Amino acid sequence: MKASKEGLEVQIQTLLDSGEHEDSPLSAPLRELWTAHQDLARRIDRISHISDGFQSLAKQREQSLTERLNKQLRQLEKVARISDRYQNMMRDLNEALREASTHDALTGLANRRLLVEKLKKEVERYARYQRPFSIAMLDVDHFKGINDRYGHEVGDGALIEIARVLDAEIRENDLCGRWGGEEFLILLPETGDQAAGLVMERVRNAVERLTIRVQDESVYMTVSIGVAEHRKESSYSDTISRADHALLVAKRGGRNQLSTATD
Repeated sequence: MKASKEGLEVQIQTLLDSGEHEDSPLSAPLRELWTAHQDLARRIDRISHISDGFQSLAKQREQSLTERLNKQLRQLEKVARISDRYQNMMRDLNEALREASTHDALTGLANRRLLVEKLKKEVERYARYQRPFSIAMLDVDHFKGINDRYGHEVGDGALIEIARVLDAEIRENDLCGRWGGEEFLILLPETGDQAAGLVMERVRNAVERLTIRVQDESVYMTVSIGVAEHRKESSYSDTISRADHALLVAKRGGRNQLSTATD
């Protein structure tokens, strides 16, 4: 079809160039029509070039837009990964801060703050349901002598080992914490003083069997324990004071023993 069209155009151009039919009444209109045709063809050709250029530019813009979009998506993915890592870091940091605020840095046991929170809740539960609970106060016998003879590093190691034994020997629902220095407090929910005494006697025996090696020397330790059951109309401070008094009785009685509050 294209070849036929081109052949016709060649014939018309040849005919007009020959001048053989200049006297024909159709010659002038044919020449005008041919001129108009060529002008239209040039316009169409120019429009085609413009259209091709526009399509090329549109394609380039589309590619550029796609590239920018892909780049932005990659940046968003990177930001999302950074955000996920940041959130994980913040969660770990919050957990570490929470752990640091409620646990003793040396032994890993509950600290005084957490113990007091649990004691308050236990007193509230006692007031509401009359469920018994007991408190045990433990003190490492002659601990100052260990620090003076072997140094504070050995003393710290001894406290860590004692804490490990206490945590292993108490029951699942009991809470053991470091009250301060070489003194520990154990909260025993749902437990009267007699049952608490049995648990703490097991703890005392376990500590007595504990051996710490300092170079070629074996160091043995013992604990004195005071137990008190919470009473009606008492505060947690009252119960701690009674357990502390029972601990003093155990120390005065020769140490490495358990005493239960009777007052």
